[in-house]
Amino acid sequence: MLTKGNIQKYLSELNGLLKDEGVKGEICLYGGAVMCLVFNARPATRDVDAVFEPSRKIRDAASRIAVNHHIDDDWLNDGVKGFVAGHKQKILFNWSNLKVYYPEPEYMLAMKALSSRVDSTDKKDIQFLIKDIGIKTADDVFKIIEKYYHNRRIKPAVQYFIMELFEK
Repeated sequence: MLTKGNIQKYLSELNGLLKDEGVKGEICLYGGAVMCLVFNARPATRDVDAVFEPSRKIRDAASRIAVNHHIDDDWLNDGVKGFVAGHKQKILFNWSNLKVYYPEPEYMLAMKALSSRVDSTDKKDIQFLIKDIGIKTADDVFKIIEKYYHNRRIKPAVQYFIMELFEK
């Protein structure tokens, strides 16, 4: 598991490796890394889901970090890129050769809700975001999802899952 401190350390090392190569990079974080680094909602995550450029240079540097620290080679991965829709981003770290961004809380909620998995920390993350944003009803969650993913149909399982969160 990667803690907040580990993630920040590895991203800082990534900045250093990019600097050594004279490369400027950008990363936007998603998932558990945002829940750890930005919201302090949990102590750790399995990996760092992100979209990054230049992808080959960052992937190579991340592999070197994995070897140096004896962590999974996919500690930093871009598997999330197929789920990303347009959203606003804020800067988390603005280092010499690496800018690290994160999405606004409403977008995180929409993405987490659409991709929610029963056997994961998604439920706690979603509950945290609902409380943090101040949402009072399931319909408000659905409106947020539709704001970002208006072309996607919300699966019945996700609808029931969200509705259950608001049952008393």
